[in-house]
Amino acid sequence: MFRTMLFAPANHERRVAKALRSEASAVILDLEDAVAESEKELARNNALKVLIAERLPKLYVRVNGLTTSWCRGDIDSLVRKGLDGLVVPMIESVEQLFAVEWLVSSLERDRGLIVGSIDIMPIIETAKGFANLHVISRSLGRCRRLSFGAGDFTYDLGMQWSRDELELLTYRSQLVLASRAAGVEPPIDTVWIDLDDSEGFKLSAQRGKALGFQGKMCIHPDQVQLCKGAYAPTEEEISNAREIVERFAEAERQGLASIRVKGRFIDYPIAFKAQRILDENSRSTG
Repeated sequence: MFRTMLFAPANHERRVAKALRSEASAVILDLEDAVAESEKELARNNALKVLIAERLPKLYVRVNGLTTSWCRGDIDSLVRKGLDGLVVPMIESVEQLFAVEWLVSSLERDRGLIVGSIDIMPIIETAKGFANLHVISRSLGRCRRLSFGAGDFTYDLGMQWSRDELELLTYRSQLVLASRAAGVEPPIDTVWIDLDDSEGFKLSAQRGKALGFQGKMCIHPDQVQLCKGAYAPTEEEISNAREIVERFAEAERQGLASIRVKGRFIDYPIAFKAQRILDENSRSTG
């Protein structure tokens, strides 16, 4: 599970180095929004150097959008050994997704890489993207998960991005639902742009977890631990889950499939969810 995917502008070597030393699940070297046009070539060249560098997190690169003059060159340059995945912004149609996958597959084949080995993660961040969301999610091919970009989305719709993010609730829920219906991983949630509001970031991450996202994109190393903490089950959740699993297992041995635990009705779906909490906690601490 990608709990944290940390952006770093690829033209800024110090920030890249700091990100690669972080405890993020993955680092996303950014060639797009965080890089000025005059720095695009430098950012691409720096990203190429990082492909062969030692690192702990997985390495993704956000390329420029398909409608730009840089996208083809970004993908052609970066599909090489050492790249774990590409993050593709502004995906609005199945045709765009197919074009990216065809190009990446062709380059993998030409360069002796296993076809399908490089992940592709689309960002849904426009009105057209959401209008076509269910078609896109059913046609993901090698893509394992979707992601949400609230910055471009709220700009596209002329929407106010508030601290409580209530205006985003419907769209975040749509992304989780479409992912589940398509049988892919839970999506990755949007960034939080107010770097001075760490409490707001934690609340945003907690909302994402509650809605069913698997993790969140981050734009500063300080957000990584906050995000991991927000997505980790609390001690109370773990304790309650353990009690539910144990008592439900005992009830099953007695031929029962519905019991009451601390005033709550427990049947198979609730017991399965409790077991999931324990499994995820075991993976994160094991």
